[in-house]
Amino acid sequence: MSSAAPKVEVAPLFATPIAVVDVPGAAALNAELKAVILAQEKATPSTQHSNLGGWQSSWDMERWGGGAAARLLDVARGVANGLTCDRQGRPVPITWKTNIWANVNRAGHGNEFHFHPGSFWSGVYYVEDGGIGTDPSLGGELEFMDPRGAAPAMYAPHLAWTVPGGRSMGACETIPPRAGRMVMFPAWMLHAVRPYHGAAERISVAFNLSV
Repeated sequence: MSSAAPKVEVAPLFATPIAVVDVPGAAALNAELKAVILAQEKATPSTQHSNLGGWQSSWDMERWGGGAAARLLDVARGVANGLTCDRQGRPVPITWKTNIWANVNRAGHGNEFHFHPGSFWSGVYYVEDGGIGTDPSLGGELEFMDPRGAAPAMYAPHLAWTVPGGRSMGACETIPPRAGRMVMFPAWMLHAVRPYHGAAERISVAFNLSV
């Protein structure tokens, strides 16, 4: 009998796409977005959804966000088009319906776990990261819960899989904010924002794409 090791092929079944995009021309875009968002914050009260403190706009930023909001949504649609196909894997033209809103978080603010029903893609774009990009200890990370549930970790919490992401099974993964970064994910993914501990403003724009 041969002593050669068997060939092992791992199929990444049920993979969940999380897209991280550094948006070109972000500095100019962010300056426009920051100005219009802070003006809207002064003019309107916060809505209350998943936010734990902070200010969240109404979900109609397309109406008041001007050209900057429109350009941001153009980027999001482009990313979604490149990551979406039909069930045979073929490119498919989609006219995405959108809604978009702004968030301003200061010290101690965050978002509890939630998802966005009725949409296909959801996403967030960071206008100001509040210093988190250079000092991760400030918190404010985007946190994703493992959609497979806690069972894998409960059965044998001391074991993990030797595949990408295997060590966080049954737990959570985080992505740190960075000004100019867009993160897109399936709208059914449970996600949260960990509390921000900085002294500045953490400004983001969230959006949904549906059909």
